[in-house]
Amino acid sequence: MCQLLGMNCNTPTDIVFSFTGFATRGGRTDEHKDGWGIAFFEGNGVRHFVDHQAAVASPIAELIKNYPIKSKNVIAHIRKATQGQVTLENCHPFVRECWGRYWVFAHNGDLKEFDPALDGPYKPVGNTDSERAFCYLLQKMRRHFGEVLPALSELTAFLRQAAAEIATYGTFNMMLSNGEALFTHCSTKLHYIVRQYPFTMAKLSDEDVSVDFSELTTPRDRVAVIVTEPLTTNENWTQFQPGELKVFVDGEACLT
Repeated sequence: MCQLLGMNCNTPTDIVFSFTGFATRGGRTDEHKDGWGIAFFEGNGVRHFVDHQAAVASPIAELIKNYPIKSKNVIAHIRKATQGQVTLENCHPFVRECWGRYWVFAHNGDLKEFDPALDGPYKPVGNTDSERAFCYLLQKMRRHFGEVLPALSELTAFLRQAAAEIATYGTFNMMLSNGEALFTHCSTKLHYIVRQYPFTMAKLSDEDVSVDFSELTTPRDRVAVIVTEPLTTNENWTQFQPGELKVFVDGEACLT
């Protein structure tokens, strides 16, 4: 299985600390060595980096760990291939346009015999079940809501139903964002933490690295980090329930 990492904030924030520990799982402290990727929203644009090399050996991953790109919504993925070859086009996250804005998607799991009819504008480039699921979601969204982006509550209700449908084919842990909200669905395993004032020290579990967030933040900052397995040893992470869909906006889980 793959692993997911997401960040949602109320002010643009860098993900260097979390990504440093996460990338180590891409071939050193864990077996997810079949590629990796990360996408950052900046305004209406997206910085998108993928590599079919293991994250621990990728020069692009080193760039991300040393270049503090600031964003309010980030999705990252390290891959252990279950479907599709180890090629660049099969690396998550995937990016598509819908309603005049970019959407970013990543998936952890294995969908058996998932072969929906894709007869709209959304077609896979690679041959993973994950990219098929993303194209299917976007196709369903456009058909259901038409030409206008729906309100957050309507979109959340729709995605909750659509994710449950796709999950009947297997494991569907996923992250989806349009730059305004981060939608997360758990089939088997996801955890999250919200860091806010008063900020404290955090210590990575996969690297000998600690950060005192009180020295890097203001009292107004709020950051939600969502990941397959907790990244730190000294913080209290909340585990999702199987079948649960959570939406994060401005660094906190929304009650929608």
